[in-house]
Amino acid sequence: MSKTTTHILSHRQIEQKIRRMAYQIYESNSSENEIILAGIMSSGYKLAQKIEKDLTAISPIEVKLCRLKIDKKNPLSTPVESSLTQEDFKNKVVVLADDVLNSGSTLIYGAKFFLEVPLKKLQTLVLVDRSHKSFPIQANFKGISLSTSLSETVKVSFGEEYKVELL
Repeated sequence: MSKTTTHILSHRQIEQKIRRMAYQIYESNSSENEIILAGIMSSGYKLAQKIEKDLTAISPIEVKLCRLKIDKKNPLSTPVESSLTQEDFKNKVVVLADDVLNSGSTLIYGAKFFLEVPLKKLQTLVLVDRSHKSFPIQANFKGISLSTSLSETVKVSFGEEYKVELL
């Protein structure tokens, strides 16, 4: 039996969702001078780059990008790597971004990294929320919520043509 692929979001729809999330971030943090967008490698960072572009276009807030590298299969085996230093995060608003929120493990281990720094605020952002959480974390900003079975896979592509598919 072959698996079917269901097209969930088109390139245009993803751009609209990214734009809307950028506005939500701005509304939630309008009094801030600077925000750090920390994207979890690799698709979460690509999403953060796209949010940064829209947020910069619509607001006067300075946006810094940060790459977080997490071993998603075994997050406790190696420490989280960041392209910024802990000092860069001190007393700042950080928005932690990933493409898909499934069990919540990647986001919670990403959030754990920031617990060692006195932040002003930590918010989370995902393009797709699947609602299969095993960890107590939620997305402050999300593009779409999907009801899926555990056997299905959500694939996000930020190539030439953005797309979200259900496999």
